[in-house]
Amino acid sequence: MNLGIKDEEFVRGKVPMTKEEIRILTIAKAQIAHNAVICDVGAGTGSLSIEAARLAPAGHVYAIEKNPEGIGLIAENAKRFGVENITVIDGAAPDALAGLPELDVALIGGSGRKLSDILDIIGERLRLNGRIVANAITVQTVAACLDYFHTHADRYTYEAIQVQISRLERVGPYDMAKALNPIYIITAQRK
Repeated sequence: MNLGIKDEEFVRGKVPMTKEEIRILTIAKAQIAHNAVICDVGAGTGSLSIEAARLAPAGHVYAIEKNPEGIGLIAENAKRFGVENITVIDGAAPDALAGLPELDVALIGGSGRKLSDILDIIGERLRLNGRIVANAITVQTVAACLDYFHTHADRYTYEAIQVQISRLERVGPYDMAKALNPIYIITAQRK
């Protein structure tokens, strides 16, 4: 299965979407096995959920999204890419995490200022050696994430990278670099 679906292949609407290069890095950090159980918190259009579901055909993805447009887009994109191992959960985390099974991977794209509560609940369900991969665009979210994993260093090892992607865009006879927003990718593994 190829990793890195082109952005334009997804049905988008006005819902935020993790861009292709960031998806590839996020999925690589997640180390998804073919039978993994994954939750995607703040799934948006479902781009990460779709990539994860394709890598885990014997597993299952729980895509958590509170935006009604996003919920519809996740279902539409799952159908478009022929993945049936996704359950869309309509709601906001941490409440929408209730009832999830044990997890191998948790992807966090949005936390609605409830990151610590979300991480507490995910931590209760995360299997030994399970991974959490959080994408953050604000320094406040990065700080909250790092503070959480530092405070819980007895349960997690963690790392963080900052990624800046620029794509060449044709401008007349020239090619010019057009920068995307920098993203922090924080990865934690349960001890």
